[in-house]
Parts: sequence; structure tokens; C-alpha cells
Amino acid sequence: MQLYTKIDKLLPLIYLALECVLLNKCFISSVVFLSGCLMPLQSSFAKPTLSLEQQLGQKLILDLRYFCQQGSSKQCRTPVTTLPDELAAAIAKHNIGGVILFSENTQSIEQTITLNSQLQAAASKSSSKLPLFISIDQEGGRVARLPRDVATSFTGNMSIGATYKKYGIQYATQTATVIAKELNSLGINVNYAPTVDVNMNPDNPVINVRSFGENPALVSKLGAAQVAGFESNGVITSLKHFPGHGDTNVDSHTGLPQVNHSKEDIYQQDLAPFKHIIATQNPGMIMTAHIQYPQLDNSTFVSVDGKSMIKPATMSRTIITDILRGELNYQGVVVTDALDMAGISHFFTPTQAVINTFAAGVDLALMPIEIRTPADLNALDKLMDELVASVNNKQLSKDEVAQSAARITALKNKFKLTTQLDPLSTLAKAKDIIGSQAHRKIEAELAVNAITEVKNNNNALPLNLRKGQHIHIIMPDTRKCMAMQQALSAISTAALKYSCSSLQGFDPVKAHSLIKNADVVIAGNATPNQSAVEIGGMDDLKDDPRFALNTAEQPKALSSLLDIAASVNKKTIFISLRAPYDIAQFGSRANAVLASYAYNIDSDKNNAVAGPAFTALAKVLLGSAHAHGVLPVTIK
Repeated sequence: MQLYTKIDKLLPLIYLALECVLLNKCFISSVVFLSGCLMPLQSSFAKPTLSLEQQLGQKLILDLRYFCQQGSSKQCRTPVTTLPDELAAAIAKHNIGGVILFSENTQSIEQTITLNSQLQAAASKSSSKLPLFISIDQEGGRVARLPRDVATSFTGNMSIGATYKKYGIQYATQTATVIAKELNSLGINVNYAPTVDVNMNPDNPVINVRSFGENPALVSKLGAAQVAGFESNGVITSLKHFPGHGDTNVDSHTGLPQVNHSKEDIYQQDLAPFKHIIATQNPGMIMTAHIQYPQLDNSTFVSVDGKSMIKPATMSRTIITDILRGELNYQGVVVTDALDMAGISHFFTPTQAVINTFAAGVDLALMPIEIRTPADLNALDKLMDELVASVNNKQLSKDEVAQSAARITALKNKFKLTTQLDPLSTLAKAKDIIGSQAHRKIEAELAVNAITEVKNNNNALPLNLRKGQHIHIIMPDTRKCMAMQQALSAISTAALKYSCSSLQGFDPVKAHSLIKNADVVIAGNATPNQSAVEIGGMDDLKDDPRFALNTAEQPKALSSLLDIAASVNKKTIFISLRAPYDIAQFGSRANAVLASYAYNIDSDKNNAVAGPAFTALAKVLLGSAHAHGVLPVTIK
């Protein structure tokens, strides 16, 4: 609706009037809207189109990652690749507002489109007939749910930040445009991106390279460009994580972080990107953070174990309603981060969590309850009953629930969401778009233009290698060794010898011998420490357990190998593969230092291993490309 696009930036009063209009079916056409639906403001919530139950159902986004017909929920690991009848019936019965897809749900283009068409078909059988938000975390870089060998995933936000000095917002715009076109072609209409947290903490375990950088102005510009790129191509964005996850040393997936900035710093740093992007782009959604901000709200709650604690932002009416909606004038849809994260689930029952977030002013509860088996659907029924009761007993405001449902409906209408997803025509279009040559070209260009030369003593780079010379590669795992080796081999004009030490496990005696016999040592490190889901590669499981290193020991192992290289005067190149803060620890022992901000392996078939960051690094190492990137964070 073009008219809505023009209205949504006007006075809040007009927005409220539009909510009234939407609840009374006046959004059928702009002609009807103009002909008088705006007049009867007195009927705003007296006779809404949606019943209370329908309104509350629209406020839930369910996780469909796994579903098993039998057994325990905790043990279920059967991916949902086609929609089970039980889940389809639940979506229709409760007028569910949306779903979130994970990598388990998106195994191929054909399968994903079929699943999404089944999901929308289920929504079409609900009493409201409203289409679903079909959402995903496809940030690019570290967080990409679509198969990397199929869809274009890019090298992530910090690599975009590294290109800003030379290329401005070019890559922010291009990456968002590409990702949006690919998601849209699959029937996915919401992306939980961009991440506009300002990464000010070198020890941040969860954001780091998912951030554009440490400068709020840079993050604001690049985040705004991505919102424009996504939403102009039909995909709703969700800025995250409000009011900011950039200065934490705790992952809200595993605990409840606290940010102790002064109020002045919060407004100048954490909130600045959100304020700028709200004012310039009016994003469709904003995602909350499960983080305590005592300088914004020091009110407390009593957890399930009886302890008094400061409210997380997700449940703070001061932060969500007074600051986000009042001060920053955001009138769009607010969605929680996943409610199964420890930052919430350790302190609240699922029902308590949902009610508290809704009471704070949040519109959508993401992953409010675990549904893994048919028996779990009883818990969904109970949750819906308890939400209705919470309105009837005035724990939740009936008018606020109606307003929230109106915002949700308005957003669906603005982006012309539909339950009519034709698999055949959609598939033909998707195959031409997803992972296309043009998209992969942009991916490759970003990767190489982001490479940052931090140090180059005595012109150690580019490497001038002769036939038969030996390169010893040190990497976090053997797959990354292979990716680096194969990228170098593809570009080098000389036939070279290669050897590898995997930091997951190596024979120290053999590694020392290989380093001593090498002409060049190329060492890569990825921090923060890799999670299990990121490691991948069957060969890594075959490393001799006698030499296996746990995660805590790997930095020590890398240091020892770099010391060996230095002791025998080997030309050594250190590559920071992820967050570049590790340069402070390892960079002094190398002749040259590069930062790539990514190490994604996009293709791994028949022992052919490749990823855009490794190709880009090989080009810079061998001199076929220059390192134009600039560090978007400070190395101390």
C-alpha cells in the first residue's frame, strides 16, 4: 500500500488512526480509506475485526526447527523439512502470527519453497486468514541459515565496515539487496538483520564481527543502508539488539549480560544507530536484547528461584515503551530475541516471559514455547488460555493488545504479505536468483576489498614464491588448512609444497619439523573461540586423540608454533580470521599481519574446499589484489 508508506512517517495520531482503520478492515483499498474510514475514531477498539484470541495468536512467532511423532521433546532432532499436519493445524487454530526457520528447515531451494508454501497454506485456513511472517537469521557472515553452497552468504558486517573508507555504503547496500532478493524468492519475508550493535568490547563473545565496527556513526550509516536495501526488495528488517549488545562479555544465549554505561554514553553510543535508522528508514521491526541496562531502568523482578534481579530490556516498559516508542518515536513492530535463551529462560517460566514482554510493550514473542512433539501442542493451548486470562484479569491491557495486533497487521499489509505462494512459479524464479553469478561476484569483491593489511615489515607481502618452495599453514582446523592451500594453489603460477598444523590437534614434534623445513609460515586464528556448530569437517574428527587440544589450549599452541617459526627466522604471516582483536596477542611474532573478518567455507565437496575469504586472502598474499580494508575497531 503506497498510501501507508507515506503515512507511516507522520504524526503518531495519524498512526493510531490507521491502527483503527486496519482493525476495521479499512485497508482493503486506499479508495475505501480515503472515502471515510478515517472518520469514526470513537470505534477504535470497541469492535475490532480480530477477536482477542486472534490478536494474541498474531503476537507469537514459533520455532519449527524439530518435530518428532514420538519420544521426548528434549531428545527430538528430526528436522522439519515438510510441515507436519499437527503443526499446520496449530497454526490455523491459534491464528499464529509467524514462524522462524533455521538451517535444519532450509536444506534446498525446492524443499524450502515447498515448506513455506505449506506454512502459508496453513495460515490461510485460520479464522483470520492473515499471512505468516516467515522469518530467518540471514545476517551474512557468521550467521547464515541458508546453505552456503547454495545461497550467497558474504563475509559479514565487520568486513563491510572495513570497506567503508574507500567504498562508503556500497557493500552495505549491495549485500542487503542480494540477501533480500534471495530470501524473497524463497517466500521468506522477515530477516532478523541488520545487527547495529556498536562493538566496543574486544571480549564480546557473541557480537564481534557481526557488528560493522566500534564507531556509532559508521554503524548508523551502514545499518541504514542495509535497511533500505532489504526493505526496498520486499524483506522486512529487524534492527537488533535494542538497546545494544555491543559492550558485553556475556552471551545472552548463555547468561544475562549487564551494561553499566552512563546514561550519556548509552545515548551517544548504544542507542545512536537505532535513533538514526528509526528517523531515516523507519524499519519494519526492532528486536530487543535480553540485557540489563540499570542506567535506563533499575527496577527489579523476582526470578523463578526467588531472587530479586534488574529487569532485562526485553521486559522493561521504561526501555521499550518510554524510550523506544516515546523518545525515539518508533511506532513499528517490536520483537523479542528468542525467549528460550538463558538470559530469559533461566529466570522465567515461558508464560511469565511472554506476559512480561507484552506488558513492556513488545509486539511479537519469538520462540515463546518449545514444540517438538504432538504432546507439546497442549502446552501451546495452555499458553493461549493463559494469555487470554491475563487480558481478562488486566495483567495485560486489552487496548494495548489491540494496538499491537494493529501494528502487526499494518506491517503485513504494507509489505503485501500473502498466503498464496505458488511453489512452481516461485521455484523457477528462485533458481535464477539464488547464488547467481552476479551475486557471487559481489560476494567475492566484498571479501577481497575488506582484507586489511595491519602490518608489512620489510615488504614481506606479497609473497614471491618459486617452484617447489614449501608453505606451512597453521589453521584452527584441517578444513581451513585445505581451503587456504587450495586458494593459494588456484592463484599461484608456481607449483608449491604445502603442509598443515590444525589447532584442533597436531603432533608437536612433526609440526616443529615442518616449520623448520618451510620457506613461509602462514598462521590463521579465529576468535572468539569457535563453537561446535562452526567447526565442521569430518577430517577434524579423525585427528589423533593423543594430540587433541581443547579450545582453551589452542591459543597456547598457536603461540608455541609462532615462537618456533621466529626462532628459526621463518617469514611468517599472521591472519586474523574473525575478530581482529587477536592481532594484539599474535601480531608481534609475524612479519606481516592481515585481517579477513571471516573464514566461511561455502563449498566442501569431494575434498574441494573453498570460501570467499580464503580466495581473497590468497589474492592478497600472492599480490594479485591489494588490501584496501581499514580496521573498523581499535586494536589495543
